[in-house]
Amino acid sequence: MERHTYQTGLIGNCAFLAHINKDTNVDWLCWPRMDSSFIFGGLLDRKKGGTFSILPNGDFDSHQYYMENTNVLCTEITTHEGSYRVTDFAPRFLQYERFFKPLMLIRKVEPLEGSPRVRVKCTPTCDYGAAQLHPVRGSNHIEFAGCEDKIRLTTNIAVSYVFEEEYFVLNETKYLILTYGQPLEAALTSTAERFLRETITYWHTWIKHSSIANYHQPYVIRAALALKIHQNEDTGAIIAASTTSLPEFPDSGRNWDYRYCWMRDTYYVITALNHIGHFEEMEKYFSYITDISFSGDFRYQPLYGITGKKELVETILPHLDGYMGNQPVRVGNQAYEHIQNDIYGQVLISMLPLYTDHRFIFSERKDSDRWINLLLKKIERTIDEKDAGIWEFRNMANVHCYTNLFQWAGCNAAEKMARTIGNEELIERAIALKNRAAAHIESCYDPVRKVYTNAAGSQHLDASTLQLIMMNYLDPASEKARDHLAGLEKELKTPEGLFYRYRHSDDFGLPRTTFLVCAFWYVEALACVGRVDDAQREFSKLLQYSNHLLLFSEDVESATGSQWGNFPQAYSHVGLMNAAYRIAMKLDKPIFL
Repeated sequence: MERHTYQTGLIGNCAFLAHINKDTNVDWLCWPRMDSSFIFGGLLDRKKGGTFSILPNGDFDSHQYYMENTNVLCTEITTHEGSYRVTDFAPRFLQYERFFKPLMLIRKVEPLEGSPRVRVKCTPTCDYGAAQLHPVRGSNHIEFAGCEDKIRLTTNIAVSYVFEEEYFVLNETKYLILTYGQPLEAALTSTAERFLRETITYWHTWIKHSSIANYHQPYVIRAALALKIHQNEDTGAIIAASTTSLPEFPDSGRNWDYRYCWMRDTYYVITALNHIGHFEEMEKYFSYITDISFSGDFRYQPLYGITGKKELVETILPHLDGYMGNQPVRVGNQAYEHIQNDIYGQVLISMLPLYTDHRFIFSERKDSDRWINLLLKKIERTIDEKDAGIWEFRNMANVHCYTNLFQWAGCNAAEKMARTIGNEELIERAIALKNRAAAHIESCYDPVRKVYTNAAGSQHLDASTLQLIMMNYLDPASEKARDHLAGLEKELKTPEGLFYRYRHSDDFGLPRTTFLVCAFWYVEALACVGRVDDAQREFSKLLQYSNHLLLFSEDVESATGSQWGNFPQAYSHVGLMNAAYRIAMKLDKPIFL
């Protein structure tokens, strides 16, 4: 069976994200926000999703790559008439003491060899393909009316060729600038070239200011660049993925909208950003969490919108075909209604570096006592409660090992923070709650198999319990940690080195694909228990599951290595970054030597 991979690259500027297909089409672009309706949505419907392509007449070969250490994407097309390159980017650079990140997609089209004939098709849509836009021809632009705001395509290609979708000979460099709301009111060529230069310089500088260990650096750099543009800079939120409804596997019905911020990802994301030394992103994300935390509710939701929106009502769009015919297409995510109690601990341990890392000034943290007290209260109210767990089971509630592990770890962090600020009452409460959480964790232990199960009274194993080792609940040097890891390996690992989340039926039946981040957790656990050679071998295996641009999906089918699920998945890239860092520290390779 042929391996399925996603044929797109991702560009973005921390205001929006776009997928560019190897055939030059903009397959996905949501405006004005990452969770808005798509303007181009060919990923989910080739007809109703609109088109923005620059294609030759006849067959062609394609080669797609990023400019080194940037989020600027190049697609080279070769035909019998010649070849040309399309350079796509979202402008981002420092201007007037703040970052310039407009809702603007710039496409530079330059001939490389011969005299290729090309045709530009630009048909944006609105309301998830339900509304057709009306194009109006201008002297050097086409304006599309019908969305919340105007969309304008400005170009130095003859407008008639674009408006009437006619072929023309590409004998000099051309530019296409698509804007939402504010149109381009400047010289086209010089502006596009300046924006390109400054955007390249921005990304080069960002990477140079990153602390990336000398262990599979190209993969870690690409993962860091991908993670960076999943942050909405306006609010600090980091979304799980830019897409919705890409199936976990064909005909599964597991098609979810991931364009939101999951609280369960908080610790892993903060850890990854900390490892590469990007504190500004950490503090922006922490500010987003702070705004949510002081909203007045005693309970966190599993996920929130980019602006902290709480109600993310899940609806189905029956008019769209879905990715490769996979329906339903969903907008919104019903998981916002679930009870998921690990997230209070997630927030607490994410706060810990702000109090223990001297690169931060903890005296700047206002209301520290109030913060810690607030989160301990949330744990007190939920520590004995059954929940949906990390995997958000829709119709099953249990006392989950993973949930109580993060409550334990959160209370451990709260104790350390309380000691930093000298609050004895908070120290005592944190220790008492930590002990209660530990009792729940131990209720999941199976002494016969020498392994922790997914929940109290359950026989099922779960990859999330690998975190017992990484969070130091189990001493990584102990026999108990090694036994637990061996038990998970035996049941959840595939011959290819991939890892299932679990092997039991859930609300949708038996899962058929592996969850990629679990394999990276496995690598970390191997390194923790001292099996560093095994960790390196398994890490290297996982690198083959990227697409042609070193981008990773959410799920991987073990038999074929096929990519499935929403793409690129920020969680998978965070897992790669944290696993690479863990191995590099074990190898004593924190810097390039």
